[in-house]
Amino acid sequence: MRVPLDGLPERVTIYEVGPRDGLQNESTAVPVAVKAEFVRRLAAAGLRVIETTSLVRPDLVPQLADAEELLAALPREPGRPVLVPNLRGLDRALACGVTEIAIFASATETFARRNLNRTVDESLDMFAPVVERARAEGLWVRGYLSMVCGDPWEGDVPIEQVVAVARRLVDLGCSELSLGDTIGVGTPGQVTALIGAAVAAGIEVERIAVHFHDTYGQALANSLAALRAGVTTVDASAGGLGGCPFARSATGNLATEDLVWMLDGLGVETGVDLTALVETSVWLAGKLGRPSPSRVVRALAKERDR
Repeated sequence: MRVPLDGLPERVTIYEVGPRDGLQNESTAVPVAVKAEFVRRLAAAGLRVIETTSLVRPDLVPQLADAEELLAALPREPGRPVLVPNLRGLDRALACGVTEIAIFASATETFARRNLNRTVDESLDMFAPVVERARAEGLWVRGYLSMVCGDPWEGDVPIEQVVAVARRLVDLGCSELSLGDTIGVGTPGQVTALIGAAVAAGIEVERIAVHFHDTYGQALANSLAALRAGVTTVDASAGGLGGCPFARSATGNLATEDLVWMLDGLGVETGVDLTALVETSVWLAGKLGRPSPSRVVRALAKERDR
C-alpha cells in the first residue's frame, strides 16, 4: 500500500554502486562476463545511473583489475560513471570513452592517509587537476566524501570539519557531492544537521547525494532523513553488497531493494522494477555462492518460491 508522507520529493534518483562499491569488497574476483551481465540486468530493471567500475591500481583493488575489459564489453551510454583516483586513472577513463567520473576524498586525516596515502590537503591538491581536466573534456564529475559521520580511528567527526572539506570539493568543480557514512554510525538527527550545515555553507541541496552503510541498521532511516532535508539522489547497492577494503568496520551498503521498497510505499517514484531487481540480486547471489543480505530480497525470493 502506498501512503505518502509530507515533505518528500516526488522522484528520487538511485545511484547504483553495486558493480563498483559492491564487488570491490569480494574476497575473489568476479568474472568479467558476470559483471557485464550484472550491469545489463540492473539497467533492464530501470536503474538509470550505475557506477560500473574503478580505474585504480590493480594491485590495490585486484577485484576491479579488469576495468578496461568490462568497459569494452558494455555499450557506451550515459549514466555509467567510473571511479578514478588520479590523472592516470582519468587517462584510462578517457581512453575507454567514459563521460562521467567520480573522485573519492576523505573528511578525516587518518582515512585520507590510509586510503590515499596523503593528507586531506594533499588529496584535494591531487584531485584539482583531475577535475579541471575532466571538466575541460566535457565530463560530469562526482565527488565522494567519506567518513562524514564517524571514523574508526578518530571517532566522531565534527560537522564543521565535514562541511569544510565538502565545500572545497564543490569549489574544485564537482557537479555532485556524495556524503558517505562509510562505517554506518550516523543517525537521522546527525544526517539532518549535516545536510543543513552544508546548505548553509552554500552547497545547493540539489547537488548533494547520500551514501549510507548499514552497519548499525540505520541506512534506511538516514536516507529518509536526507530526503526530508531536500536530497533527491541516494546511493545504494543491489543486494546490499559492499563495504570498504580500507576500513574494516565498513560493512554492506544500503540495499537497493530495501530502498525501493520504502520509496514505493511512500509513493516516491524511482523508475525501478523491484521484481526484476530482486531477480538480479538472487541471480548474483547464486554466482557469489551466498544469499543476499538484503531483507527485501530474502523476503520476496521466499514468497516467489512458495
